Amino acid sequence: MTDSPSGGFSRRRFLTSSGAIGALALAGCTEQSSDGSDGSSGNNGGSTDSSGSGQLSGEITITGSSTVFPLATAVANEFQKQHGQVNISLSSTGSGGGFSNHFCVGNAEFNNASRPISSEEEQLCADNDIEFHEIQVATDAVTVIVNTENDWVDCVTPEQLRQMWRADGASTWADVNSDWPDEPINRFGAADTSGTFDYFNEAILGEEADHTSNYEATEQDNLILQGVQQDQYAIGYFGFAYYQSNTDAVTALSIDNGDGCVEPSLETAKAGDYQPLSRPLFTYPQKGALAEEHVAEFARYFIEQSANTELVAEEIGYVPRTEEAMQEELDALNEVIDEVQ
Repeated sequence: MTDSPSGGFSRRRFLTSSGAIGALALAGCTEQSSDGSDGSSGNNGGSTDSSGSGQLSGEITITGSSTVFPLATAVANEFQKQHGQVNISLSSTGSGGGFSNHFCVGNAEFNNASRPISSEEEQLCADNDIEFHEIQVATDAVTVIVNTENDWVDCVTPEQLRQMWRADGASTWADVNSDWPDEPINRFGAADTSGTFDYFNEAILGEEADHTSNYEATEQDNLILQGVQQDQYAIGYFGFAYYQSNTDAVTALSIDNGDGCVEPSLETAKAGDYQPLSRPLFTYPQKGALAEEHVAEFARYFIEQSANTELVAEEIGYVPRTEEAMQEELDALNEVIDEVQ
């Protein structure tokens, strides 16, 4: 992981590999400091050099959203180039899986999420005396994909998507539109531990319908891509960044939310035109962990990089934060850090 997101980091190469791996221990890639010395910290607590040199050391565990995973990894990679004795471990567990199994039980300093923390997860954190701080790091456009040989649809309405993805919905393409093939709809999508699943459920199905269980569910975007790529009658959905890295492999559908067909893109998501599938992306640090300087500095760095257009938009494929919004997030974080340090 020595390629820099701002200097030759390949989004296509990264997203393809990270989608398959789902977890990274960045210490193993970047624990050599810039002078070539061993950058491992040898402790779990974290510290700064008492001489005032700013040397940081310690461990950081990050779990959660597969959608935020590539952005978090790029940010962590860059952070470790500056702070080689900070070892960062990232796992793509899904937003809900990260909250329930790691963050809210005290086993991670950060949890990434592609939707806000739920009331049930808030309660689980409270039950374990875990306080958190919410940080928005980017905006995404959930992208609906079909096979490149699909020549009957290039734009769908939310209602048509609802028919295809609800539990008691359409079985064949012709059930949705009689002009479409009388062939089964083969679905590939996010597992129910994923924030992408939760967001798609809320935005498309609403409270009146359940998501179908008749689909291939996975936390790995590359498996959704492969499934759709290999089946003419398939449909799937995942975050825009993974589509942007694989535009030749599948076709993205435009969405007609009542004002005409709008394709998923950074521009349409930023303008608010790609509805209802534009969404904010978050990371949640533990407040208690922010008492450690290496954790606090990483949280600050993540926020600062959220406005880095080259990294967030060009290298990863999300809408970055504005400088104003970034500064507001940074000010709010610093208030929390002042409380706990």
